[in-house]
Amino acid sequence: MVIERNIKKAAGDADSVNYEQITYEGYGPSGVAIIVDTLTDNKNRTASNVRNAFTKGNGNVGTPGCVSYMFNKKGVIVIERASTEMSEDDIMMLALDAGAEDFSADEEIYEITTDPSDFTQVSEKLEEAGLEFIEAEVQMVPTTTVQLDEKGVEKMERLIERLEELDDVANIYHNWEE
Repeated sequence: MVIERNIKKAAGDADSVNYEQITYEGYGPSGVAIIVDTLTDNKNRTASNVRNAFTKGNGNVGTPGCVSYMFNKKGVIVIERASTEMSEDDIMMLALDAGAEDFSADEEIYEITTDPSDFTQVSEKLEEAGLEFIEAEVQMVPTTTVQLDEKGVEKMERLIERLEELDDVANIYHNWEE
């Protein structure tokens, strides 16, 4: 729903309104770093809504750059292990040969990390090999993570929910280890 709305906004749906991409940074419960990407036609409304969501979610909006230094922009490709017959080694070699920076695997998924400039090249090579992605996008990846207790988890979930409900919010990144 949010994705469809943002696609329509970006495509110039309805009237020719100018949309701006604005990034907000702040802290959630227990000092969790949060980055919120928005696409808006009204900066004041969006700023007020984001600030409200942070306040009601036991967080606060910070100044630009206050948390972004704790994240790296990376291309992330996630493949479900059960969706392919290829071996882990074959997928890893294919990804690394295509220019991927890192490869990790667990019981359910393979995760491939790329430099943003290599993301398209790597994802195309993997698609050509017949691999299907659960997720494939350039995103902000935290350099360190924060673990929360049960109360912190509840508060963080509420804050993220409040932010996701906002029409102008496109992406939310955080360093909470879920």
